Amino acid sequence: MSMNAVAANISSPYQRVLDGLNSAVLLFSADLGLRYINPAGEMLFEVSARHLLGQSYEQLFSKTSISADNLKQVLKTVHPVTQHEVSVSLLSAKNITLNMSISPLLDSKDDPEILLECHQVDHLIRITRDEKRAEDQQATQEILRGLAHEVKNPLGGLRGSAQLLQRQLDNDTLKEYTRVIIDEADRLSLLVDRMIGPAKKPKICEANVHEILEHVRQLVLADSTHKINIIRDYDPSIPDLKTDPGQLIQVILNITRNAVQALAAQAPEQIGHIIYRTRILRNFTIGNCRHRLALLLEIEDNGPGIPDNLQKKIFFPMVTGRAEGTGLGLSIAQSIIQQHHGLLECNSKPDKTIFTINLPIST
Repeated sequence: MSMNAVAANISSPYQRVLDGLNSAVLLFSADLGLRYINPAGEMLFEVSARHLLGQSYEQLFSKTSISADNLKQVLKTVHPVTQHEVSVSLLSAKNITLNMSISPLLDSKDDPEILLECHQVDHLIRITRDEKRAEDQQATQEILRGLAHEVKNPLGGLRGSAQLLQRQLDNDTLKEYTRVIIDEADRLSLLVDRMIGPAKKPKICEANVHEILEHVRQLVLADSTHKINIIRDYDPSIPDLKTDPGQLIQVILNITRNAVQALAAQAPEQIGHIIYRTRILRNFTIGNCRHRLALLLEIEDNGPGIPDNLQKKIFFPMVTGRAEGTGLGLSIAQSIIQQHHGLLECNSKPDKTIFTINLPIST
């Protein structure tokens, strides 16, 4: 059967049903040549149907526990098979985990076909993990708000008493002591405010993410005393997004400064690289909301990496791998991104740490 004939057979209203599915649906001939793939399948392979049609199963799924012989066996026994959490290497060399269902189609004895349905499990695992992380972050914020209230009340009384005492003193030496009390009370109050994250709601407006990145890049290069190379890998097609530019600058600046500090701890002869990478994502899910367009922003460095024992808790307040660090920068960044209904993640190993920011552009 020709490709045109297959396209004609899968016609409206069935075409609309297949096009609307989130699962990838692939139709193979008896000799395992691809005859049809729906839009979700194109997204899975990141290649258009025009370039995929006609390719064999083994070309499409180069490394997988489900072999071409397994598909032929399904056709021979006329018995559907479903396997969960199958590791697969695709055309693009991307490794993913799928739930795969294989069904024989025997409408025509002369031309049997095999229907393969693929559901990406990594996607579900990520959504579950993101929801759990958001719940943990919210619970932590609630605890910190309660703690902040209990701490700031006596701090206010301590500061007020020190001010009243200062007015009664004539001795400059004694006044210096009261100034220390006032300054330390102010410092602790500021620290508590930073722990609970930004108090103000984002002032949303349309902004260009690349202008924001360039602004941060200039700040970091001007401030850095070490040899740092910030590489730009931008997708110019990304439209403006609705964000609070000031808060997004703070997020990127916090992450980049952490990268600079990590790179500064390396051997002097090793040149530190930071990469700003932007891409557009289509039909991307953040939390429980699916967005037609979303921003992918990666901040990558070739530093020593984040210790394994810190990676799962780096977004919590007061967690830091540096003796002089406050452990608040990433916690604040996480809070800001959550207020923007986005996602902030980190993957780290020696010589490659990537912070990934996903923000909705269009729903």
